[in-house]
Amino acid sequence: MHRKVIRSGQRTVTARLHLGSHEAVLGVPASEIAGGIVALEDLWGDAATRRLRDRLGDARDTNDAAAILERAIAERLALADGRRARSQLALDAAERLTSANVNAVAVDIGVSERHLRRVFRETVGVSPKAFSRLVRFHRALRAAREDDHASWASIAADAGYYDQAHLIAEFRTITGVTPQGFLGELRAAPLIA
Repeated sequence: MHRKVIRSGQRTVTARLHLGSHEAVLGVPASEIAGGIVALEDLWGDAATRRLRDRLGDARDTNDAAAILERAIAERLALADGRRARSQLALDAAERLTSANVNAVAVDIGVSERHLRRVFRETVGVSPKAFSRLVRFHRALRAAREDDHASWASIAADAGYYDQAHLIAEFRTITGVTPQGFLGELRAAPLIA
């Protein structure tokens, strides 16, 4: 609890947040600020706090100020929902990218390819194409490590490469050596527990 003296001519507006909405609205878990007094600038940043203060300063009365505060909280919740939606979109896309190209995944999810690329890069840190290449690379590497006698042509086909030359070129791009050379390095390297 915090006590503040309200002088003549000042107004106070309070907001009670729904259970579970604290982190979305405040930007930090409630446990990090419980029992303390934290400046809004420390949570929302200077620019967002300044905009809210300006809007509150222009309020006609306490009811108007309450409505302004409510809208600001709703905006924060909407942003958090947008981040969760983007994260879910990227996860859905990542799952589908293991067996389809970026354009097909975008169509399947119902977004533009450009939107998918932007959201995926923001959420995952790499483009969907780079992610697909890494998934395909790991699939080929796993197959090669599981079966010492498998041909590189069959590994390439099963992993989703156009042909063996495509697999070799991608291994060189990612590791700097041929697939056989990389497997040799992995076998020679001591395992770290």
